[in-house]
Amino acid sequence: MVPLRLLVILLALAISDLHSLTWFVNVSESEGPGTILQVFTFNCSSNTPTLELLRVQPPTTFFNTPSLAGREGIYVAKVTLSSSARLDALAVNHYELQLKYTCGNLMEEASLYLDVYRDPGHIQCAGRFVSPAGEIIQVPETVSPGALLYTLLFPGLEIQGAQVFQLQISVTFGQGQSCKGMLTVKVLPVHFSQVSFLKKTQDIIIHENLGPGSEVIQVQATGFDLRYEICSPVPSPLYSIGRVDGVVRTTMPLELAGTLSAGVVSTKLCVKAFEQLRPWASAKLILTVNVQPVNHWPPHCSPTLLVTEVPEVTPVGTILSTFMCTDPDSPDTNLHYQLRLHSPFNAASLCLHDRVLEVNTTLDCDTPGACFQLAASILVHDSGQPQMTTEVPVLVMVTPVNEFSPTCATSTLRVREDARPHTLLGYVVGTDMDYPQNNVEYHTSNGPAIFAVDRLSGEVRLLGPLDYEQQRLYMLTILVIDHGQDWDPTNHRSGSCIITIEVEDVNDHAPECEPPFQELTISTPLGHNVEVTKMSCQILQEPQRLALSYSIVGGNHQSRFRLQGAVLVHNDPVFGSPWPQQPCTYELLIRVADAGSSIPHLSTTATIIVHLLPWKASTMATSTHRAIVPSRMIPQLVTDTEVFWQPEPWFVVVLTVTSAFLLLALGWLLSKLLWGLTQVLQAPRKPGKALLLNSIQRKERSIDGFMETSRMEMSQAPNSVLSLEHFDNKAQGARTSRDYLLNTCTGTQRWL
Repeated sequence: MVPLRLLVILLALAISDLHSLTWFVNVSESEGPGTILQVFTFNCSSNTPTLELLRVQPPTTFFNTPSLAGREGIYVAKVTLSSSARLDALAVNHYELQLKYTCGNLMEEASLYLDVYRDPGHIQCAGRFVSPAGEIIQVPETVSPGALLYTLLFPGLEIQGAQVFQLQISVTFGQGQSCKGMLTVKVLPVHFSQVSFLKKTQDIIIHENLGPGSEVIQVQATGFDLRYEICSPVPSPLYSIGRVDGVVRTTMPLELAGTLSAGVVSTKLCVKAFEQLRPWASAKLILTVNVQPVNHWPPHCSPTLLVTEVPEVTPVGTILSTFMCTDPDSPDTNLHYQLRLHSPFNAASLCLHDRVLEVNTTLDCDTPGACFQLAASILVHDSGQPQMTTEVPVLVMVTPVNEFSPTCATSTLRVREDARPHTLLGYVVGTDMDYPQNNVEYHTSNGPAIFAVDRLSGEVRLLGPLDYEQQRLYMLTILVIDHGQDWDPTNHRSGSCIITIEVEDVNDHAPECEPPFQELTISTPLGHNVEVTKMSCQILQEPQRLALSYSIVGGNHQSRFRLQGAVLVHNDPVFGSPWPQQPCTYELLIRVADAGSSIPHLSTTATIIVHLLPWKASTMATSTHRAIVPSRMIPQLVTDTEVFWQPEPWFVVVLTVTSAFLLLALGWLLSKLLWGLTQVLQAPRKPGKALLLNSIQRKERSIDGFMETSRMEMSQAPNSVLSLEHFDNKAQGARTSRDYLLNTCTGTQRWL
């Protein structure tokens, strides 16, 4: 067993911030199963550690699961070859094993890179021929002598010339029948080859940051069933080649191998392509691999982060910052600067000239969402390979400035004089162009105390009572002050406007009549309308209100009176209405209301007592007078009437005609009685007497019923002497011929 040596143990920082260890081991292809490849020592005092083999690249079963043993916190782990291990440098000369170490909550991953190199003194057969089961071939029984049954290949035949092989062959057939014999095979070389590369030499450039197993290049030759190997240098510490596909790969991290110096390092590889069945048929290629250093570090900038504040009135061209950047890999290299804006609005607000960041346009914050924060970044690129970039975040906060004074529009508000306190009269609308827009407060300046304006909403409300007759117009000065529109909270601007408040007149006083009570006595001729009186009414508190309406609301029996404006007129009786023969008294209620456009309409009621006398003064013994009762006294009416009867001529005519009709009716009745008596006398005696007796009884019952009805009516009616009802006429019923008393003013009748 060839002793193993530990090449290097390095500590690398991974992307996930976990630390991992990397080992590199060279092993000969002649090593067999059980060979110890690497030994690890760990300290783990709190828990029992574990070591796992996560994966092998390329996949194979040549490696056992790492063994782990120890005590008192010190553990030793070993990685060994499995029983199926058959290392072949020409087939695979590089393996990568990924290990995972766990100690309690601590987990670390490590990589073990295994390079397999050629052993010139080690020749082994390949394939199933060397397996414990051996190779099995099948041939038909009719195979002709001299036919090719099996080909056995040994590595290195092409450099050793002709070869001679002796085979011990056993043939078994039937049941228990066999024979054995010796077969000598002599392999002769062929002196011509058809394997070739398109180019004899080839140069490539790779970067030093390629990891182990990374593909460098794939070489291809023309030929049949070709295989590839690196023939120089042997062993090859940095590169390996795929035996079948011809892919050249790295075997270890180039920058960790310590092989690179300043500039570019070149490695020449001799790659041979040969036929698998005729290894001596081959061709060679000189491959030069140039390793170029990799750009490790991005540029370093100062400042690494720019956060600044500028007012929105900052002039265009103002310098915000100058960036100083250097490249740690190459201090003299040229760096490139690029501005990238992230704000979705006003993308042209900033500009970058070389390394200087400036204000490019006017910074206006008076539009909603216009600015306040301008997010951007400065991208700094170097010239290395691969190109690396540094990003410097930039945040420019634009502070607002109170530039404009608020304003409000002059307006006129109207309010009824009967409006209650806290009534909303209207609004004051203030505007401000600074952002946030219209962020203002309202105040009154030297205004009347009966009005107030809300500080935030601008509502104008009434606080006290109004009187149209005392003051009709108010001038209210509103002061508008902005706030919250400047980085300095004490910086305010103000404006003002005048609000005119007009008081609308409301009818709040009822009309008054002078006098409020009148008592009049009039005598009206037949067929004429007589003006009784003209009312004098007005609203003393509001003399400008002249429009009044008059209406009779009570006491106008038989519609004897009507109003023409403020004038009370007695109407001539309509045709057929009896003319009063006795004095009549009317107590009229007159409603007087304002007739203006304002509401409510207030009213008052005046009382007028009218004594109406008949036109013929010679037949009446009454006195005419006009009484005016002061408004503060409660009027009382006392009427003293002397009852007497003096019929009018028309009444005599009516009575005469009625009497004539009554006489005619009595004559007709008498004739009917006489005719009936004659019929009775002419009839037989007894029946005639019975008929006469029945007729007389019916007449008596009729007369008795008539008298009883009259007595009931007389009993129900009060005594005319004791009654206070005034009857100025007497008449007789047309059907009953009974006399009755008549009141021509009220139409009341009373039977005598």
